[in-house]
Amino acid sequence: MTKRYGMFLSVLFCAFLCGLGALHLTLPDRAWSETENRTLAKRPDFTATSIADGTFMTDAEDYIADQFPGRDGWTGLKARAEQLLGKSEFRGVYLCGDTLINRGDEPGEQAEKNLGYVSALAETAEVPVYLGLIPTASEIWGNRLPAGAPVPNQSAFIRRALEETGLSGVDYLSALQGRAGEKLYYRTDHHWTSLGAYYGYAALCEALGEKAVSIDSFTPKTASRDFNGTLYSTSGVHWLTPDTIEYYVPEEGVTVTAPQEGGEESLPLYDRAYLAKKDKYSSFLGGNRPECVVKNPNAATDRKILLIRDSYADAMAPFLSQTFAEVHLLDLRYYRLSPAEYARENGVDGIVVSYSVQNFVTDKNLVFLRR
Repeated sequence: MTKRYGMFLSVLFCAFLCGLGALHLTLPDRAWSETENRTLAKRPDFTATSIADGTFMTDAEDYIADQFPGRDGWTGLKARAEQLLGKSEFRGVYLCGDTLINRGDEPGEQAEKNLGYVSALAETAEVPVYLGLIPTASEIWGNRLPAGAPVPNQSAFIRRALEETGLSGVDYLSALQGRAGEKLYYRTDHHWTSLGAYYGYAALCEALGEKAVSIDSFTPKTASRDFNGTLYSTSGVHWLTPDTIEYYVPEEGVTVTAPQEGGEESLPLYDRAYLAKKDKYSSFLGGNRPECVVKNPNAATDRKILLIRDSYADAMAPFLSQTFAEVHLLDLRYYRLSPAEYARENGVDGIVVSYSVQNFVTDKNLVFLRR
């Protein structure tokens, strides 16, 4: 009986593998993973060159892994099994109760280069330059992490960055540390929530000598209750309750424009089309763009500011529009011209280099600050 049972299991396992192989061959390849929010590997070309240099086997492994039948389900099942075994870190993401927190990278050579690029911008620009480094959840919610979890000391890096550059800083750190008990970050995504972005806006206003609009002036409106963000995608932890996205600032009177060939494109402050997609955070300003300008003739001041920024600024821009008549935003991943020249041409009153610490220490595009 034991021998027959063993043979049965062997046959069953072989049939299972053959079935997966058949599915892999017959199912159409997917170009995009909504769950992981990324492009999936394509079938590699079989050439003499790719065989000789070894790239074919590497690309084939990526292709098979990405196009594996039921990949999203298997990824989630793997994470759940690892959790049952006592694991709390999943692909660089910690599971902290009902919250996912990214481990982050230690500042290294790239961080030092980026500090130099910021200093170079300050020497070239004709208006004041401010440095604002946004601490991520691992810094503000460090008490939620597993005991002994190795995460970078972002507070120390922020202090050192301001000392080395000699620039005035936007004190996002203190603004968030003092409110660590509030819902400052999404539980399944690395970005701050609209509430966290408000506190960032208030800190930026203080640094620039302006008074922030009171949070009591806004009535938050729920935009979505089923947001599963980047950490949901990365970790494979797919069983947490989705996040809620809220909009605080009314759209009336606020315009958003982006340059396009032959003119300008009008954009919504909140692009609700993204609420039907996986990447719901991109509903703020419509996601990543090289350049856009948010204008409000009814703003509290007539000042113009330029943010050289990462995606954290998308959720903060609506608040900034209530204080500054023009908010110019440049994303150096796509914008390749001189930021200092842009500031001169558009008559801005100040430049803020605003990045999350995690993005600042790894981003290789800040080199364009020195143009």
